[in-house]
Amino acid sequence: MGEFDLITRYFKRPTRRAALGIGDDCALLQPRPGTQIAISSDMLVEGRHFFADVDPRSLGHKSLAVNLSDLAACGAKPLAFTLALALPKVNEPWLAEFARGLFELADAHDCELIGGDTTAGPLNICITVFGEVPVINGKSQALLRSGAKAGDDLYVSGTLGDARLALEVFRGGASLSAAEFAAVRQRMERPTPRVALGVALRGVAHAAADVSDGLLGDLGHILTASGVGAELRLTDIHNSIAVTPILKSAGACFLPDFVLNGGDDYELVFTAPVSARADVLQAANLAQTPVTRIGTVTIGPGLVLLDAQGQPVALSSRSFDHFA
Repeated sequence: MGEFDLITRYFKRPTRRAALGIGDDCALLQPRPGTQIAISSDMLVEGRHFFADVDPRSLGHKSLAVNLSDLAACGAKPLAFTLALALPKVNEPWLAEFARGLFELADAHDCELIGGDTTAGPLNICITVFGEVPVINGKSQALLRSGAKAGDDLYVSGTLGDARLALEVFRGGASLSAAEFAAVRQRMERPTPRVALGVALRGVAHAAADVSDGLLGDLGHILTASGVGAELRLTDIHNSIAVTPILKSAGACFLPDFVLNGGDDYELVFTAPVSARADVLQAANLAQTPVTRIGTVTIGPGLVLLDAQGQPVALSSRSFDHFA
């Protein structure tokens, strides 16, 4: 099977919203009046981001999910995406399942594939996703990392640490029941991008980021971009919906590092004014996504972790960095 036959068979679909899709040297997107285009790219490399024997349907899902998570953090509604795919060989059953997982998530978010590239080489998946955010009275409604203000509440969506726990089981460092492992493995291999929450937080949250490399690291990006600091209450994280019971049952020794620095959560960390607490809960209910208030944005720079007695806690671990 040739390159263009592969694209036609597994990835070419009728264009819906794009002005021009797969088939020409470029695709064409026509922004709606009063909107901006949000763009993000992510690359997944075999052996670095996923195991060689991962289920291809799950891999197709995750490849797009990590990009949609970036749109969610910006408050953008998904529009379209491109796919650049390097394959060691043409494996048709693998391609069929990969495309199935990819398009199941794409269809769920009305996000169409409009172009890309294929080549021979080590398995590598690169997706660029396009979304839109409204511009009202000349002001973009996009959520940025740079908008946090001193006095804001700090929130995180969903649960943290599950994907990192699944990785530890794979490595032999933790043991779970079959049902527990299946649950955390689902979080690792088929994350849920919080697109609906991101959209619902437009005009409510001051700043946001997706938790891909670990809570402390991604929150740190917000603090640096905004020129502020934060106090983070460990008790609120450990005793809330932000930590799954499975992780608690696995052992307290896993809690700080996995929850704070584990990565692969693809939840949203965001800030909002105290006066918007009811609006945050309304957004969470509208998106059917739980959120937890975990701290406060401060004037002084840096991140302070507080224990149950309100005393600072020193942690030497850090979030994931590809080149650290």
